[in-house]
Amino acid sequence: MNWRTRIYVLFLVSLTVAKALPRSSQDIELKPSIVQRFSQLQEKNFKAIAMVMFAQYVQGGTFGKTLQMAEDVTALAKKCAAATRDNPDCLKPLNKIFLDTICQEENLPRFAECCAKKDPERNDCFLSLKNSSGGFISPFERPNAEAACRNYSQHQHPLTGYFIYEVSRRHPFLYAPTILSVALGYEEMMKSCCGSAEGPTHNLEECFQRQPLKEDGLRQEHTCGILKKFGERTLKALKLAQISQKFPKADFVTVSKLVVDISDMHKVCCRGDMLDCMHHREEILHYVCTNQDILSSKIKKCCEKPLLQRSECIVNAENDDKPAGLSPHVREFIKDKGVCERFAQEKDTHLARFLYEYSRRHPEFSAQMLLRIGKGYEDLLKECCKPGLPGDCCSRGEEELKKHIYETESVMKTSCDIYKQKGDYYFQNELLVSFTKKMPQLTSAELIKFTKQMTAVGSKCCQLSQDKLLPCAEENLDLVLGEICRRHLTDPINPGVCHCCSSSYALRRPCMGKLEIDETYVPLSLTPDLFTFHEDLCTAEEEKLQHKKQEMLITLIKYKPQLTQEQLGWVTAAFTAMREQCCREENHQECFATE
Repeated sequence: MNWRTRIYVLFLVSLTVAKALPRSSQDIELKPSIVQRFSQLQEKNFKAIAMVMFAQYVQGGTFGKTLQMAEDVTALAKKCAAATRDNPDCLKPLNKIFLDTICQEENLPRFAECCAKKDPERNDCFLSLKNSSGGFISPFERPNAEAACRNYSQHQHPLTGYFIYEVSRRHPFLYAPTILSVALGYEEMMKSCCGSAEGPTHNLEECFQRQPLKEDGLRQEHTCGILKKFGERTLKALKLAQISQKFPKADFVTVSKLVVDISDMHKVCCRGDMLDCMHHREEILHYVCTNQDILSSKIKKCCEKPLLQRSECIVNAENDDKPAGLSPHVREFIKDKGVCERFAQEKDTHLARFLYEYSRRHPEFSAQMLLRIGKGYEDLLKECCKPGLPGDCCSRGEEELKKHIYETESVMKTSCDIYKQKGDYYFQNELLVSFTKKMPQLTSAELIKFTKQMTAVGSKCCQLSQDKLLPCAEENLDLVLGEICRRHLTDPINPGVCHCCSSSYALRRPCMGKLEIDETYVPLSLTPDLFTFHEDLCTAEEEKLQHKKQEMLITLIKYKPQLTQEQLGWVTAAFTAMREQCCREENHQECFATE
């Protein structure tokens, strides 16, 4: 039995537990009104949420038009909250208020067809027009440091509003509170980089290198990518493993209920319906924070935070302690005589309960590895529950499981040993050689970006203790591989990458690791300008020099994909000797041309 076989992810399809969130049309009145939302968020946050909403719906609108619509809705909210609640506009659902505001605007012909429809078809039409493709709007440019600080000193609040507008229209499916959290980080960056009355910090450019989109935002895009490519069943299995690890004291019914509610929430959020997304998420947060006694002792501080900060805090909170007396093994799922009968009668529920019990006992495993174990258990039962097989058939599965765990931990340990030995730059170069052979169709900039992210995973995770290494490493690598697969969806890379990105979510990381040279790739032809060496090899700052050498390394591999490690070592030594020689010469350029 092969524990690493392809994962057709399991989860109970006909789960009949009660659900926390309203789902039917008659529950719409339970959603917050404009007055309730304004009171809950207060004016500044309400206006910011309105900015996000309008920028995400009307992506091509100007900043001025977006700001004006946000101010109009905020003015209505203030009026409704004051004393004029009998105003018919105050009684409208909040989503209708937003769409009515857009439809009243002139010079928005793109939305004329949507505005002619009635709700909920009108809302569906607006959602269908959201465009998250990279070329739709030019990428957000990191501001010139000195100019940004001058602007910040003169227009602090408008500058933050402009940032919200720019990020929102480029990420129309991103959760609104996440964008506000990103904007808060941007504001803090501006404060610390541009300084206070004493003046700006010394190295502005270095200070401005922080990434604008926080991990929470990237995680949301990643989750939507899993849902889109692998479907709801895969997402539910992933959430079952993660929630069981985070809340190991919670019983199976409670965990299953949260799995269904969170999966339903992601379906709404990934569709881009931001108000409904916020409502769903708030309902889940309310349930979690009012049931801490049966869920976790580690989320008390998160539940005391302001509403907009609560979700990210809970996601990043430590796993709760395992219940006292929890047995280390789940042998009843293997050795119990009635296991085949239970599997036959309640297949999906039985498999889900195994995944729950195994996950809550093993916080030291990654969620992806737990899914592989879950599929391995399913295959074991399919094989061993056939009539006429010996009663000890299932016991063979334990040996297969131990073997898979050992192999996974060995891969991570070996990678960390190499990282600790070589350091960031040379470890990234090792990854560049490997991934250029696997994915030579990627540009140099893309290969450098993805391998830099993988190197950052090594920096973050390899210093951790053994019990935290695997979940940190595989789950962070999964974010990078998810980004590569989303890139593949927009512009296909090659058949090998296609297979790894499409066949199995849980096996994506091992699959990518096993990819070798892409045999479909036609190597670069040797032309006079393929390898050009200029004086900047002697004069460039170290960071720029390293970047240039990495670009040359990529070009070399794209020219000679079959290059062995020994040959690469020889070429690297020859290049280093040439550079040292020519940089000693008076005329650097002439020496490079000769050499």
